Amino acid sequence: ETIAAVNQAVNSFIWGIPAMVCIIGVGLLLSVRTGFLQIRKFPYAIRTTVGRMFRKRDASDGAMTPFQAVCTALAGTVGTGNIAGVAGAIAIGGPGAVFWMWCSALLGMCTKFAEVTLAVHFRERSDTGEWVGGPMYYIKNGLGRRWQFLAVLYALFGVLTVFGTGNATQVNTIVAAVDTALLEYGLVGGSFLPTLNLIVGILVAVLVALVLLGGIKRIGSVSEKLVPFMALFYIVLSVGVVVLNFSRLPYVLESIGSLFVSMQKGVSRGIFSNEAGLGTGSIAHACADTKKPVKQGMFGIFEVFADTIVICTLTALVILCSGTPVSYGAAAGAELTISGFTTTYGGWASIFTAVALCCFAFSTIIGWGLYGSRFLVFLCKSNKVARPFFVVYALVAILGATMDLGLLWSIADTFNGLMSIPNLIALLLLSGTVVQLTRAFFKSEG
Repeated sequence: ETIAAVNQAVNSFIWGIPAMVCIIGVGLLLSVRTGFLQIRKFPYAIRTTVGRMFRKRDASDGAMTPFQAVCTALAGTVGTGNIAGVAGAIAIGGPGAVFWMWCSALLGMCTKFAEVTLAVHFRERSDTGEWVGGPMYYIKNGLGRRWQFLAVLYALFGVLTVFGTGNATQVNTIVAAVDTALLEYGLVGGSFLPTLNLIVGILVAVLVALVLLGGIKRIGSVSEKLVPFMALFYIVLSVGVVVLNFSRLPYVLESIGSLFVSMQKGVSRGIFSNEAGLGTGSIAHACADTKKPVKQGMFGIFEVFADTIVICTLTALVILCSGTPVSYGAAAGAELTISGFTTTYGGWASIFTAVALCCFAFSTIIGWGLYGSRFLVFLCKSNKVARPFFVVYALVAILGATMDLGLLWSIADTFNGLMSIPNLIALLLLSGTVVQLTRAFFKSEG
């Protein structure tokens, strides 16, 4: 109870208004100093990112293609939060939470751009020849010795986060979705669920180990296939809900625009979903086979746009357009989004949502597995710890599938928030470098 009370106090501050003000403040500073690059250069960002996605080419040794890098980063950000988190924000904060989610995404685009640009600019080669980068490296190589403690803190908080946020809670979501779908159609009895959960946990552990132990190439290859599939799958079914309930859309848009009392929930949901300010996605982007940090940074703008503006907004529209009852003021999760689909399509949609949740959660596990290895390698200053970490990380999936996580989710959420503090300080101090790199790049581009 004491641990829970202390954690709750820290969590309330980290994810409360002071922390949001810091995240929004850094995003606003970067936006102003770059002349609101995310708006001015948005067409360029879309052309650059979408255009490069369909170029088939192999990356050099120890690297991913730029598309594989963005898919791996999206794998870590597009997760169960896009389904459950948005539902919770709407239930507690009302439809107006969506408006503030958009506002946070607008600033988050520039924050993510800065993170990716700095990660590629200050990255370095590991002993195995792989590109490594991210907040701990742009703190180390960009800020000098006296700021090294921030890099260590960031990596330490990251290691403490990955097993909970990145793995156990995600697997727990997978088994919950599978259990709900199978019980819905009477395919299994309640007494068989513990055995089923163990089987699912072992299966996930094996798949995670196979992907992660294959190294950066296999992680990139799996991500570039899984992420576009799951995103397109979810987008098509979500658009279908909106189309079938099109008559309700004007009312829904009016309700989103007229309620401004839900700023905290909307902003925190947007930040938590696209991870702008946390810096984790930049770790994957640092692996990209590119020589132009600013050009890869454009993927950061696209990433926030795809995650928050597209996928999170569609989740909100599924809930609001479907007409499914919402108990405003009460907590809610994935079940509210599932209800939106089943209200429109019928009971079979619970199977679709289970598949979507499984894909979203598995992709998050893979993405955070890469991040966790980078955190540990940085702290231990040795690449030899990566493979043992992958094995232990994969085995945690079994615990996530079979145990009541309880306090673990809340503690992992707190450490996740703590990661943002060293990263935001670094972004603030390196904002001038971001401006210089951006100006130089666009000057050379003509």
